[in-house]
Amino acid sequence: MPTLTITQALFDQIVAHARADHPDEACGVVAGPVGEGRPERFVPMLNAARSPTFYEFDSRDLLKLYRDLDDRDEEPVIIYHSHTATEAYPSRTDIAYANEPGAHYVLVSTADTDEAGPFQFRSYQILEGVVTEEDVKVVESY
Repeated sequence: MPTLTITQALFDQIVAHARADHPDEACGVVAGPVGEGRPERFVPMLNAARSPTFYEFDSRDLLKLYRDLDDRDEEPVIIYHSHTATEAYPSRTDIAYANEPGAHYVLVSTADTDEAGPFQFRSYQILEGVVTEEDVKVVESY
């Protein structure tokens, strides 16, 4: 099974962003050096939809992000968003919009949908509409 390895600090930042934007969905990216697959730089984004059931990156913010990634020789290693009332599993819309084949798609549920507590943190690979859940390994540092 594939694995996402992420630092505790990045994990905490993603969860904090999801909780802060609740009841709307939060979204963002964690960038890393091109070709290394190592998430390093937390980039929270604004949910332009400002919706509890849908997220959308603002097109100007997205253009700025990709220019910044190019300037830094980075790529999106993690694309994350939250679900506020459902489990942390990609919706049909999430799957349809997944267009970064090398990225980990992280979903954080801020709804208490299981016995595990007030949130879920899960990661997926989404390739050509096929969703594969992956293990998440949280480490202190790389």
